[in-house]
Amino acid sequence: MNKPSLRIVQTESSCGWGNQEARILIESLGMQSRGHAVELVCCAESVIANRAREFGIPVTTLPIRRRNFQGLASTRLWLSKRDVDIVHTHSSSDSWLMSLACRALIKRPKIVRTRHVGAAAKSKATSKWIYTKGADFVLTTSHTIRNSLMSSYGLTQRCSMAIPTGIDLNHFKPGDQTFAREFLGLPIERKLVGLITDSQSLTDPEFLCEAIASLDRDDFDLLILGSGLDRTAIENCVSSFDLKARTYLIESSDNIVPYLNALNIAVLPACRKVAEQQLLRQIMSCGVPIISTLDDQSEPILTDKKTGRMVFQEDTGSLANLISELLDDANQCKRLGANARQTACEQFSIKTMLDQIEEVYLQLSEPRRIAA
Repeated sequence: MNKPSLRIVQTESSCGWGNQEARILIESLGMQSRGHAVELVCCAESVIANRAREFGIPVTTLPIRRRNFQGLASTRLWLSKRDVDIVHTHSSSDSWLMSLACRALIKRPKIVRTRHVGAAAKSKATSKWIYTKGADFVLTTSHTIRNSLMSSYGLTQRCSMAIPTGIDLNHFKPGDQTFAREFLGLPIERKLVGLITDSQSLTDPEFLCEAIASLDRDDFDLLILGSGLDRTAIENCVSSFDLKARTYLIESSDNIVPYLNALNIAVLPACRKVAEQQLLRQIMSCGVPIISTLDDQSEPILTDKKTGRMVFQEDTGSLANLISELLDDANQCKRLGANARQTACEQFSIKTMLDQIEEVYLQLSEPRRIAA
């Protein structure tokens, strides 16, 4: 049976550019490719407006950056002239404006709200309303965010789902280690352990440096890769453990895949934030053996001894032992990397993300289509 073609409106009141806006474009293009009609509503001054047009996504600009009467009136008038099945909102202002405007319509579209950020949920009654009454269904980009909304607002499992952002498996994929190192100018003959992070905290580098310094071996180097790192502080940390001569510090890179392919082992700090969880999925997609640290706030994504190895935060001795074990066990590394890649292909692909979102759309729109 053929799937019905839906009329979907994506809305975004943010004017900047980041992972959230990139995901909206991926979703929109994916739904277009599946035969659905997609339109983006955003601010005239937003970055996403121009990028969406470049990809052939129809764009309407409205004054939705702030929650005010002008924005509400414009939104209400625009919606009243269209027959829409799904309105998918992403930020605070557009969620409020669209939720209120839709309630003034006789033929109301279903509202899906995605919560992208992991910031603590506000305790206000109005904040609770936007998720439990203002939206028909709530998506989150991680299970941690969903659990937080369920705990704070009483959001139900029936009306919510965690759908992580899909990984481009054609980009994040295993590659030849020797070629990657030659391309990056890294030594071919030595083993390489990477600390991959987007955190500015010194706790995790100190944790890893202390573990490495405790090992009585000098057959590997350390690569620290991350955005927003305090270079001076990291260099002081590395120097304090006498590791400067064998450490490569990469502050940021537009393409981290060659660095991942160059590694023997990747160490990832506790996955507390959505960005860190997404980074872990990218590393798994590249088939790199991973040691991930845990704490009470982190979301377990790896399966210990199957798709990676896990050690509790600040357990320096266990981390040092795991690093040494994996450096000496090529077969275990190969198995962990292959299992991680397989899991990524089965669970983290863009197709999987689109399949899940589309299913939510279809289930929500079914009563409306029957009534029509």
